[in-house]
Formats: sequence, structure tokens, C-alpha cells
Amino acid sequence: MAEKKVISDFEAQIRQLIADHRRLTALCKETAAERDVLRKENRDLQMQVKELGKELARVQLSQGLAGNAPDQSKAIARVNRLMREVDKCITLLNKPDRIGEELSGKQARHTITTEDISFNGKQATWPSNRQ
Repeated sequence: MAEKKVISDFEAQIRQLIADHRRLTALCKETAAERDVLRKENRDLQMQVKELGKELARVQLSQGLAGNAPDQSKAIARVNRLMREVDKCITLLNKPDRIGEELSGKQARHTITTEDISFNGKQATWPSNRQ
């Protein structure tokens, strides 16, 4: 009789463990799905924050250049920094291609200067008569 009692208690404990395992597995899946949703929401919100930051910078720059902002010097400094960055890019574009130069013995065909680029609103225009 005692053996049957031990076996039935053991059986009940095993059934309880199996039920707990199934419940915890389902809870784990729910939690993982919720985590994935929250991660996606977090990524979306981070992208929105970046976009709003860029928009804020554009608005501040435009107000600063229009003379409406108290920090007009920041706007001018930003434009100067951007112009230096453009100049660096132009310098890199004007560097001769060392590998191509060694193979062909020729220098770069075109030189680009800041005077070649005109800004019309937000869009840069390259001269169309370049060869």
C-alpha cells in the first residue's frame, strides 16, 4: 500500500512539473513576442527622434540664417563647417587615382572647385558643360 502511495505522489509531482513546464513555455513565448514588439517600437521611436533632431537642426539653421534666431552665430558656424566638409570632399575628388595614374601615366582629367558648384535652394547644381 505504501508503495502505491509513493508512486501516485511521484506521478502527481511529475504531472505538476509537466503542466508547469507547458505554462512557462507559453509564457516565455508570449514574453518573447512582447519583447519583439517593444524592440520594433523602440527602433521606430529612435528613428523618429533622429528625424525630429534633423528637422530641428534644419529649422534652427534656417532661422539663424534668416536672422530670426538669437543664435545666428551657431548657424553661420554650421554653414562654415559644412563648407569645409564640402571642400574636403572636393579635395578628395581632385586627388589623382594613384593606381590609374601608374597604369596610364596620366593625371586626373577634371578639377572641381567650389566655384563650380552653385546652390539653388536646397539642391546643389553641377555645371553641365563639364567634359
